Amino acid sequence: MYIEKINGPADVKRLSAGELETLSEEVRGVLLKKLSEHGGHVGPNLGMVEATVALHYVFNSPADKIVYDVSHQSYAHKILTGRKAAFMDAAAYDEVSGYTEPSESEHDFFVIGHTSTSVSLATGLAKARDLKGGTGNVIAVIGDGSLSGGEAFEGLNNAVELGTNFIVIVNDNQMSIAENHGGLYRNLQLLRETDGQAPCNFFTAMGLDYLYVKDGNNVQALIDAFRKVKDIAHPVAVHINTLKGKGYRLAEQQQERFHYSAPFCLETGSPAVDSGNEEDYGDLTARYLLQEMKKDRTVVGITAGTPTVFGFTPERREEAGRQFVDVGIAEEHAVAM
Repeated sequence: MYIEKINGPADVKRLSAGELETLSEEVRGVLLKKLSEHGGHVGPNLGMVEATVALHYVFNSPADKIVYDVSHQSYAHKILTGRKAAFMDAAAYDEVSGYTEPSESEHDFFVIGHTSTSVSLATGLAKARDLKGGTGNVIAVIGDGSLSGGEAFEGLNNAVELGTNFIVIVNDNQMSIAENHGGLYRNLQLLRETDGQAPCNFFTAMGLDYLYVKDGNNVQALIDAFRKVKDIAHPVAVHINTLKGKGYRLAEQQQERFHYSAPFCLETGSPAVDSGNEEDYGDLTARYLLQEMKKDRTVVGITAGTPTVFGFTPERREEAGRQFVDVGIAEEHAVAM
């Protein structure tokens, strides 16, 4: 297995195109085994495997700095940067965090766990590099609905003023935790449907250069794209079209269910521990709110991209109809609204 020989990014760079594809499948297999036994973010990580392999093949981490938004999709990154034992040895599963953690590796730059911060954090790294007269690429990886968070907009707005190397990888898997919401995602859909050629382009309107990758789960296509933007002298967005849950049929079909999961059976997708028919707080909350909504049409439930946290499954969202509002991962807007 190629994965057994990977102790850092330098080992990834030694592989051929065919070997990189095999490595990607091996990484995905390792992830599925640990996730099914230990739990964690399933869909986001399975969809980012090829992009992560390509990033470490083309760029030179940690001299080139990669910042993962939320960092819940950084598992493959950890495997390729010297932490594979925590994914391959059950006794070591708890030796790594589910998010980036600088105390674990020089390849992690921030303790992250919340959404929409990567562009701002990476902008700070790029500004510091420029002030010191340094070199190297700064890359923000954002997706899984995080672009709808206000700080992501603020970061992009400021990033264009850098006028120097700054790369935003937009992991477009057409999902947040649940479905995406908002005008931005209609533009992403338009860009996907036109292979990135639509004149109406959010990123170019903001002032970024733009590159589209139709198959964001194709290692060679990603390598070609990343090579084009490596060492670029101005801000650029690379829009990659990926499949959330890639390689695990149940996660591809049930993307909301497998955004995050407790341990589960790989064959059936069923939870490893049967909780029976007990209601959790989310179920209780949703049942109560639905009752109130039926009695009073002015009762409205508002969530910022996390409907299942308070029990609003797709079926309950449909039942609530217009009295349920998901604004995307835009928490300030949700509170003000």
